[in-house]
Amino acid sequence: MAHAILKATGIEKAFYKPLKTDILKSISLEVNYGDTIAITGRSGQGKSTLLQVLGTLEPPCRGTLEIASQKVNFFTKNKIRCNHIAFIFQSFHLLEDYTALENILMPAKIARQNTSRGSAAYKRATELLERIELTNRADYHTKLLSGGEKQRIAIARALCNDPDLILADEPSGNLDKQTSSAIHSLLMDFVKQGNKALIVVTHNSDLASMCDREYELADGILQRKDAESR
Repeated sequence: MAHAILKATGIEKAFYKPLKTDILKSISLEVNYGDTIAITGRSGQGKSTLLQVLGTLEPPCRGTLEIASQKVNFFTKNKIRCNHIAFIFQSFHLLEDYTALENILMPAKIARQNTSRGSAAYKRATELLERIELTNRADYHTKLLSGGEKQRIAIARALCNDPDLILADEPSGNLDKQTSSAIHSLLMDFVKQGNKALIVVTHNSDLASMCDREYELADGILQRKDAESR
C-alpha cells in the first residue's frame, strides 16, 4: 500500500497588498514516496508560491498540510523542513566562495552534524560527488564551475541529508537542452532509486513528461492533466 509523504487539503493563499488577490484556491494534493509530480502553467499563476507553501516556507491562509504524517504549523514547520524536505532552485543558490564539497556539506552543517573528514556526512557528500561525476571538482570554488556543474552540485546538496521530499523550482531553466536532459535524468534516477518524492515546477515539457503525474495551475486551481493531453 502506498504511503504518503505529503497531504495538502484545501490550501488557499491570498495576497492583500495593494489589493486582495487570490493566488491558490482550495488546492488538495497527495504525494506518496516514489512519486514524481510536475506542476505546469503560465507564468504568474502562483506555481512558485504553491511550492513554497508545500515546502513550509510560506503559511497558507486556509487549509492543512501534513508531511511525513506530521501536521505542519508554526511550531513544527522548521523541524519538519529540516528533517524531510530539500529544495532545488533555478538559480542554484550556491555559496560561490566555497568549494563544491563544502556546498554539498552545508545542509549537514546547518543540522549541526559532524562534517569532518571521515564522518558519515563527509562520506555521503563524497559519494554524491562521485554519483554526479564531479569528484575532480571537489575542491573547486563553485564560481569556477559551469551552469550544468553548478546544478549538479545543487542536486547533490539537496540530497546530502537524505530528504524524503525534493521540491524543485525550474531546475533546468537556465541550462541548454543537452545539459537540461542530463540534469533531468540525474534527478529522476536519484528519486526513483532512493524512493524519494519529487514535486517540480517547470515550463519544460520534456521534464514534465518524465514525471508520473502532471498538474496544471491556472487561475488558482490545480488540475491533473490526463495522459492523452501530455
